[in-house]
Amino acid sequence: MNLLDGTTIALAPLLPWAVLAPLFVVAVAVVLLAVFRRARGAWLRALAVLVLALALINPSLVHENREPIKDVAVVVLDTSPSQNIGDRKARAERELQNLTERLKAFDDLEVRVVRAGDGASGAAAINETHLFDALNRAMADVPRRRMAGAVLITDGQVHDIPENVAKLAEIGPIHTLLTGNRDEGDRRLAIVQAPTYGLVGKPVELTIRIDDMPGRQSQDAAVTLRQDGGAPRTIRVPVGRDFHMDFPVTHGGQNVLEMEVEAAKQELTLANNRTAVVVNGVRDRLRVLLVSGEPHAGERTWRNLLKADPSVDLVHFTILRPPEKQDGTPIRELSLIAFPIRELFEIKLDEFDLIIFDRYRRRGVLPQMYLENIAEYVQKGGALLEASGQGYSTPLSLFRTPLGQVMPAEPTGQTIDRPFKPTVTEVGRRHPVTSGLPGDNPNGDPTWGRWFHQVDVTPTNGSVVMNGADNRPLLILDRVGKGRVAQLASDQMWLWSRGFEGGGPQAELLRRLAHWLMKEPELEENDLRARVDGNKITVERRSLEPDPRSVTLTTPSDETRTLEMTDDKTGRAVATVIAAEPGIYRVSDGDRTALAVVGAVNPPELADVRSTGDKLAPVAKDTGGGIHWISDTEGGARPGIDIRRTRPDRPQTGDGWIGLRANGDFVVTGVSDVPLLPIGAVLALALGALLLAWRREGR
Repeated sequence: MNLLDGTTIALAPLLPWAVLAPLFVVAVAVVLLAVFRRARGAWLRALAVLVLALALINPSLVHENREPIKDVAVVVLDTSPSQNIGDRKARAERELQNLTERLKAFDDLEVRVVRAGDGASGAAAINETHLFDALNRAMADVPRRRMAGAVLITDGQVHDIPENVAKLAEIGPIHTLLTGNRDEGDRRLAIVQAPTYGLVGKPVELTIRIDDMPGRQSQDAAVTLRQDGGAPRTIRVPVGRDFHMDFPVTHGGQNVLEMEVEAAKQELTLANNRTAVVVNGVRDRLRVLLVSGEPHAGERTWRNLLKADPSVDLVHFTILRPPEKQDGTPIRELSLIAFPIRELFEIKLDEFDLIIFDRYRRRGVLPQMYLENIAEYVQKGGALLEASGQGYSTPLSLFRTPLGQVMPAEPTGQTIDRPFKPTVTEVGRRHPVTSGLPGDNPNGDPTWGRWFHQVDVTPTNGSVVMNGADNRPLLILDRVGKGRVAQLASDQMWLWSRGFEGGGPQAELLRRLAHWLMKEPELEENDLRARVDGNKITVERRSLEPDPRSVTLTTPSDETRTLEMTDDKTGRAVATVIAAEPGIYRVSDGDRTALAVVGAVNPPELADVRSTGDKLAPVAKDTGGGIHWISDTEGGARPGIDIRRTRPDRPQTGDGWIGLRANGDFVVTGVSDVPLLPIGAVLALALGALLLAWRREGR
């Protein structure tokens, strides 16, 4: 029986109830019989029985020394990117300060403040607002009986509301304080459908959509398109329905299309007026033309490398017998069909992605006109690789043909015939084609095998990335017009493929060389790029010369910051930054620009940035909380929401105030037990009652 808080009456029977119960029944029956017969002294006997019964029950007064335990209230502050709109962030900080000041007045309340949605926990944090995850973490060590409730300071765009909202009632009332304004409007540009990959040279179809919220503000809107940082172009797109458009995939690697819709009359932010599509360009089939000037041991190295790649279509022919060689062998025994020289070097020349001349010398097989076509093919964007044999140092050299105008090195007429190990130059260690080749040793001799023949050349253009005997140029890379040329002043790379003296990285070198010639973005030697991993942006600048310049990062909300680059002496300078909001980040060093798209294609955080209480209304209903607009309480004598401590069975919210549940939890620090009936007094009273009853009955 509870008398007061901490004070109760407890029973401690002197005999087991199994013994007391029959005794009580017999005693009561005897007393009732005496009363029924109207015997003298019956009430005195009843008094004696009652006193003895109380004595046997042994009641005592138990008092608990209680120490109150503070209830816990959690305040979750939304710091997601949508809170940066307008004055929401400042309003939220002011309200947080008001709340903490008023909560200090309650001595029985512990307040925990957590910030959620600032991007510190990864990409999901900036794509979506997760307030309930933060709430669960804040109260993970708190028994639910101590929870007084929670207050969410947010714009209402929350994306992790539990499916079973009723279970939140055990936390207490969950109140929402909205940071935005009523009747907000906005326009957004969304990507409905976009492929991840596309074939180079062929367009892919995109579907975009412009939505005005809450209602359409115009029939159509201008959308500005910019591909890979190029010149902008504008199209008109209808508002409120899907729009299909073509996006040309112009090169391998990432093709980035930026899109920006013009602002509407009602706009909360322009961050969701911009979006970007990243399509990885892949080549359907790489067509390579290999021309071998004569049969030799290294010819199979080129063929094996190119045929090992199933995506490569190789056209290979070898000049077995030049026109001046007349040995009487019938033509039908040399070839089953006539080789289609005109078709390859005139009609279908532009269809090839790479042309390789291996040990070729002028012998009248290819007329000058076809060699002029190849030079023009390079100028227009083609790729040419020349592996020099003995013939390059003679008057029959390709340098003495129209191809000489695109070749990066001029023969001296000499050859070097002695053992040497190819070495990577200082420039080569910064060039992605030769940087970090397996076996290279910047502080000594490389570990790969030797070569024995080299054509002596003098570079006229391009970059020398490898040297040979006597530090003479061995591998030269050059850009000519829109195309690229590589010249290898030796025909003995096949020694590496045969494993001579341990071999060498011929497969890796030729793979990189071919991809650089075909303009793969990952092998650009002077480039600025940005990679995204979750919400981490890595900015990388490749350059053949050390470049100490910093870069400028522009965020989706048009804020700028400077990033210092760290050069690793291998041609790469790197900087990293954590993105705090989804969208398009632009990086520029003054000469080049790179784009980084952070977050999902259509991040929920930017899908609807209007402040609303609709999403959290079920939470408020099931937990007894309230939804209040902070703007409604501004400008008063005491701005902000009032806070009250309320009983669990009373309303938890009202006009301009919110309640936090007072649970009254405690811990017991001590207990005192005082008997209510002293044994001596009880026995004397029972004995006296019996004596009086005996005397009464004896008269």
